[in-house]
Amino acid sequence: MSGQASSTSDSGGSLYRYALMVLADPAAAADVVQAVFVALLRHGIYPDSGERYLRRAVRNECFSALRRRRHDLLADATPILEAVEADRDCPDERLALERALRALPPEQREVVHLKVFEGMTFQEIADMTGESINTASSRYRYAIEKLRVHLT
Repeated sequence: MSGQASSTSDSGGSLYRYALMVLADPAAAADVVQAVFVALLRHGIYPDSGERYLRRAVRNECFSALRRRRHDLLADATPILEAVEADRDCPDERLALERALRALPPEQREVVHLKVFEGMTFQEIADMTGESINTASSRYRYAIEKLRVHLT
């Protein structure tokens, strides 16, 4: 069991970044990840499939949180992108990208995060989200088109 606890704790940062990209709200992302871990502990569930199960649980909780919201997400000054090394950081470009990402619908932000930041294939994204591979790739394509418009 100690190996499972170690791998679960290692995945916490990745799950938080994923939730943050979907929700575009740091506090809500932290709440979602915490809620998933609390629910697992409360029910004594130790997922055999590890990361995949946890990511699916976080995804479900993110979209439940979005449904519970009565108003649109408000853009705030809290970043959803992590800073890079100081010598490679371009704050103006990072802020522009952040604004463009926040303008995307959550489903498109999710696919961009999974494809670009997590390196998943469209088939893996489709399997994880329960959508078809065509839906996953279309969401990515639409997101990239919208990002281009916002960033040019």
